[in-house]
Amino acid sequence: MQAPLDLKLLTTFVRAAHSGTLSAVAIQVGRTQSAVTMQIQRLEEALGQNLFHRSGSGVRLTGSGERFLAYAERILKIHDEAISALSDRGLHGSIIFGSPEDYLSAFFPALLKSFGTMYPDVEIKVVSAPTVELRTLLNARQIDLALVSNAHDAQGVVRTERLVWVGSKPTLDLYEFGDTVPLALSASNAVDHRAACEAMARAGLRYKIAYASNSLAGLIAVARSGLAISVMAQEAVPSDLHILPLPPLPRLGILIAFADTERSPAVEAFANHIRSVLPSL
Repeated sequence: MQAPLDLKLLTTFVRAAHSGTLSAVAIQVGRTQSAVTMQIQRLEEALGQNLFHRSGSGVRLTGSGERFLAYAERILKIHDEAISALSDRGLHGSIIFGSPEDYLSAFFPALLKSFGTMYPDVEIKVVSAPTVELRTLLNARQIDLALVSNAHDAQGVVRTERLVWVGSKPTLDLYEFGDTVPLALSASNAVDHRAACEAMARAGLRYKIAYASNSLAGLIAVARSGLAISVMAQEAVPSDLHILPLPPLPRLGILIAFADTERSPAVEAFANHIRSVLPSL
């Protein structure tokens, strides 16, 4: 009689099939890459089939792997649904959640605390990245869901958030910088970077990018130094920085975006929790 399939091996296999690299899976499941490789080998031995073609650039599914992927996803989904329906402890499972850093700073502690109180057996792993990178990760199925930025009137917006200019002083004389305003902004592919540059251009103000980083802590540090002004979501502004009356910036819409996979009960529950709680934070 063939031994039953190990759910941990199935989880690793599904992650590897979606990400295409075992190193990414190792980060997602909290194991070393060699341990992930051994798990895949154990599953292949149990099935008597090669599930992946391996190369220096990663892994891709064989024909057998493609057929087995649908079964593995169904098994894991049914397992989570059964545990959720019959266990007194409620939902189980693991979620990989993505968000821009300013949204994490402003909203995630409250979201996690309230969700964790209701569903203590759901593990949430967090990936911080700008919206454009989060969409790439979603398309690669390396994260399950994410908060992303869009136009404030886009369909599906859960909350709107105002972008604001911030600096170390409550008032700012732009002439103290000379004829060019130094800006500390996120990387050039980020929504707030483009919004800031467009606002300065519309106002006819000369500017330079004095500091560019996707680290919110770095932007805050530069703004505190007084060497440049920055842009961030209003709810993420620390109490010791000041919102400045500079050229108006747009409001952003915050949406929930999903990877193109079957959503587990845990993912659906967390998404519903965000829709319920985020507008009031």
